Amino acid sequence: MRQLLASLAITLGVVGVAHADLQGDADAAAGRDKAAACAACHGPAGISIAPAFPNLAGQQASYLAKQIMDIRDATRSVPQMAGQVDNFSDQDAWDVAIYYAGQEPAVGQADPALVERGEALYRAGDMAKGIPACAACHTPTGAGIGSAVYPALSGQHAGYIESTLKAFAAGDRTNDPNGVMGDIAAKMSDADMAAAANYVLGLH
Repeated sequence: MRQLLASLAITLGVVGVAHADLQGDADAAAGRDKAAACAACHGPAGISIAPAFPNLAGQQASYLAKQIMDIRDATRSVPQMAGQVDNFSDQDAWDVAIYYAGQEPAVGQADPALVERGEALYRAGDMAKGIPACAACHTPTGAGIGSAVYPALSGQHAGYIESTLKAFAAGDRTNDPNGVMGDIAAKMSDADMAAAANYVLGLH
């Protein structure tokens, strides 16, 4: 657990420095135009109808820009995004990211049956399993930390969060800094993932 927390701290510092000056020139108005094609899956204002597609509204711009560039560069595989951002420049990625960051985030409703376990994992983690609190990186309110490129989770679709955790656990997704999320997700049971995902859906 101590090694994992140390890794989180190092990641926050290193990634934060790397992204500190990248979004200064981002143009939300240009991003709105460039994001027009994104609406089919992510909704006109970044709130998707289908839980398989993540909500983008209110997301940390640094995180979203990184994901767009990782998908473009094949660092992250998302079959549904094939060809969508192949021609994006870094500037395009930041413009779209800053546009969505300024949109009103989604508000979800958690299933009361899963809230107790989900809240315990989110706020305190599980010491016995070596799982740190989600709030340590994603903040108590689920807003994320832009300077560290940690995403906002508040109001995110539970189905999307659950599938993402499973992808990290299985090693199918590996674009997390220092493999932090892979290490954490691998220690979570399917029930843990469902509970945590449900909790962040209703966190606002």
